[in-house]
Amino acid sequence: MNVCFIMYPWEDIDPENDTSLALIKECVKRGHGLAMCTPANLTIRDSVTNAFCNVIGRMEKVPSTLKSFYNKVKLREEMLPLAGFDAIFFRANPPLDPLMLNFLDSVKDDVFIINSLQGMREANNKLYTAAFGDAHSNIIPNTHVSKNKKYLVQQIKESKADKMILKPLNGFGGSGVILIEKSAMNNINSLLDFYISAGDGESNYVILQDYIEGADQGDVRVLLLNGEPVGAMRRIPGSDDHRSNVSAGGSIAKHTLTKAEKALCKQIGPKLVKDGLYFVGIDVIGGKLVEVNVMSPGGITYINKVYKNKRKVEEKVIDFLESKVIDQLQAFDRRARLRKAVDEA
Repeated sequence: MNVCFIMYPWEDIDPENDTSLALIKECVKRGHGLAMCTPANLTIRDSVTNAFCNVIGRMEKVPSTLKSFYNKVKLREEMLPLAGFDAIFFRANPPLDPLMLNFLDSVKDDVFIINSLQGMREANNKLYTAAFGDAHSNIIPNTHVSKNKKYLVQQIKESKADKMILKPLNGFGGSGVILIEKSAMNNINSLLDFYISAGDGESNYVILQDYIEGADQGDVRVLLLNGEPVGAMRRIPGSDDHRSNVSAGGSIAKHTLTKAEKALCKQIGPKLVKDGLYFVGIDVIGGKLVEVNVMSPGGITYINKVYKNKRKVEEKVIDFLESKVIDQLQAFDRRARLRKAVDEA
């Protein structure tokens, strides 16, 4: 099959730990055609959606390590029609560009896209977790989202807890996540001014969330494939940072899902699949769902390292991708045969 990865630039890849690179390498290893482009490289030619792609040349022998694979890849640039691919794997970093999805709308019925466009529209920011919380559910921490500084200050003052988490709605990789304490209320107004103000008269939404006891010990990243967990790891904050993201200096360790974490995955999995969110990373603290990452969930290489898996996570993901492409091609073929029978009647 031929796969196009819509992602961040090739030169921004971490050659030793990048999840997208692990998925790309697995595709190349299986002999699939592989091309990459950034959202900015989408274009329309003669009313057809194309992309300026970097195409990976065929390799007689695929190196065993990610770094050597990255260094030996030969790229050539070509403009290619997206409808000509069997699958599109979306791996761009947040925030989501809605105009980019408009480009892809024209090919969504011709190509299997992971994750689905509608799913990404609904779940590309941190508001999506609210879909799993209601008066009868206790799987997400108490959360407030607003641009209203007065309201947010009021919620901090009324909170029974001494600590809360403040973060931007469209952040990723732990960027902008801070721990606030009632003992430092003198700084709250200036912090909220900074987070809410976007310049040019615009403003940003801010998330205020109850602090979960035990968060100082880290969180759990779980990768879900087709609604089922396929890998997990514990992320432990560094000594000088409350954030557990590896990009923020955190470390990783093995983790076996608890009974509560398995129940959480079972509860949210069906909705993820229904929304076309097939490959997702969730962050869990104390059995509560903190974030759902649908654009470029990472962690594959770290999970492989701590578990030394014989069957690596990327193999399961590409197995799934191949099965979905086969299903779609068979559906196309069946419809063509049935239409031919009607035409010839």
